[in-house]
Amino acid sequence: MTVLSGLGVTLPVDEGLSAGQYLDLARLAEDAGCTDVLVGEVAGAEVFAMLGMIAASTRRIRLGSGIVGVYPRTAVLTAMGFTTLASLAPGRVLAGLGASSPIIVEGWHGLPFDAPRARLEEYVAALRTVFRGERTDVDGTHVRSHGFRAGMAPVDVPILVAAMNPRMLRVAGAVADVAFLTWTPPDEYGPKIALVREGARAAGRDPDEVGIAASFWAYAGDRIDEAQERLRRFVLQYAMVPTHRPSFRGSFARLDEAAGAWEQGDRKAALCAVDDAAVDAMCALGSGEDVARRVAALRRAGVDLPIALTPGAVPGDAEGPAATIERMAAHA
Repeated sequence: MTVLSGLGVTLPVDEGLSAGQYLDLARLAEDAGCTDVLVGEVAGAEVFAMLGMIAASTRRIRLGSGIVGVYPRTAVLTAMGFTTLASLAPGRVLAGLGASSPIIVEGWHGLPFDAPRARLEEYVAALRTVFRGERTDVDGTHVRSHGFRAGMAPVDVPILVAAMNPRMLRVAGAVADVAFLTWTPPDEYGPKIALVREGARAAGRDPDEVGIAASFWAYAGDRIDEAQERLRRFVLQYAMVPTHRPSFRGSFARLDEAAGAWEQGDRKAALCAVDDAAVDAMCALGSGEDVARRVAALRRAGVDLPIALTPGAVPGDAEGPAATIERMAAHA
């Protein structure tokens, strides 16, 4: 059984910071007592290069992808990356996987965004084969590999599957060690966790063997007003992604109004529809105590591993994430 608990941080990898600055934040998270540091992959740092630097420069903190998409890389190549990391940092590596979104997969990488749930299930099965040191014999509809065996020792790497919508939540329960949830206020986690447990039971698994991790936007720096406006833009940006939008419906009262304006190209009107309540529902903004209260609320909701995504007040701001990590950890 994989049990993950503690307090995690996701590095703000689209901030325009250098790899060295991200590495400084990862070291700071370890020194502050955080248990996990995750590295996302959107348009900033490449995930395995960044994780390799963190693995070589830390001693205790767990490190993982949050998330790596299952379309741009083959399952075998991804498994090689995590196996390499685990050989350097045994017992400290987490493999966070997700389908990403059509904008990234189709628009940026030029790949078809087809059958995300089936692909994830086949991808996870292939990774587990490689992690066990076995030869691949995978002939799925979306993932195929025959005759590959890792040239390194078998590794124990828990697999996190990112999930937001009901069907993917059930998939996470069926195949993941940890379901990785996001973009959800604390009072909405109960039904989502129940879907994860439902997926586990349907797959013949003990529902309690699937851990729950959850990320949230957090800012506890000194530029609160600027940070609030930036987080307002983040809420709008992510809520407008079609695959993400349902997650915002319960907390974003004017979601349909914003979507209509967005689709008409009126970004200003769309942003005006994001009221303070929508920002507060998705983001922990204020002091270190305020962020720690969000961490506590997630734990009460059934989240084993709360993970703070720590953007700056403006792009290129490294002081905001650092302050958030230190101040949150001091009170969480």
